[in-house]
Amino acid sequence: MGSPPAPFSDIGKKARDLLTKDYNFDHKFTLSLPNSNGMGLTATGLKRDQIFIGDISSLYKSGKTTVDVKIDTYSNVSTKVTVTDILPTTKATFSFRIPDHKSGKLDLQYFHPHAAIDSSIGLHPSPLLEFSAAIGSKNFSLGGDVGFDTTSASFTKYNAGISLNKPDFSAALILTDRGRALKASYIHSLDPLNETMVAAEMTHRFSTLENSFTIGSSHVLDPVTLIKTRFSDKGKAAMLYQREWRPKSLVTLSAEYDPKAIDSSPKLGLAIALKP
Repeated sequence: MGSPPAPFSDIGKKARDLLTKDYNFDHKFTLSLPNSNGMGLTATGLKRDQIFIGDISSLYKSGKTTVDVKIDTYSNVSTKVTVTDILPTTKATFSFRIPDHKSGKLDLQYFHPHAAIDSSIGLHPSPLLEFSAAIGSKNFSLGGDVGFDTTSASFTKYNAGISLNKPDFSAALILTDRGRALKASYIHSLDPLNETMVAAEMTHRFSTLENSFTIGSSHVLDPVTLIKTRFSDKGKAAMLYQREWRPKSLVTLSAEYDPKAIDSSPKLGLAIALKP
């Protein structure tokens, strides 16, 4: 039996992660305290300009059930309960946020050897309905997603995509923004030994005939050091340096220069993630 396809949201994800993941131009600190009895605690702080925001989340696992509770600096309490295998190869997630009484949502996922299906519904009188599906295999998949707002009786999104995955490359083509744009992405492994990869993403907008693109690279200098670069057609250039200074604890430095910005000084970011 072949490997099942990834969810629709994962189409183009490999290139997208190389170009965007871990880039951070604020000051961020994360402390994770795992526990062998199924409990876990994570504290996160973020300083953006002169504003500081943070949250504390706790994670509890027991059998097939996971409960995640998060409290932020604005006293919002977010709760997510996930249960796997209620039925074979399914996952159900119930989430809500206090004090927002309209935030309740139920997500259902089903995985088949040749399909991955995800649906969600808001738990209030005028819910937002979302559905996505992908068919194929681990190497080739196609799918789409759609969102429908029952309040306005209108579609909030409809996208479609196709992906081809091989050991040394991955390519994806996505019709996005309700059919208004076409996005193509590609990632290629140049040196598997040193995990050297390059990626590119291009977007074409049908209404304006505008094209935009971003290219980037990733290279592992040694087992604990990662360097990434990124360039866009707008002239923006970014670089990331990440080092695992102790097991599972990371320090990440990011910088970006935009020659067209009013303030032409580079953006600098520092992220520290500790996991004792």
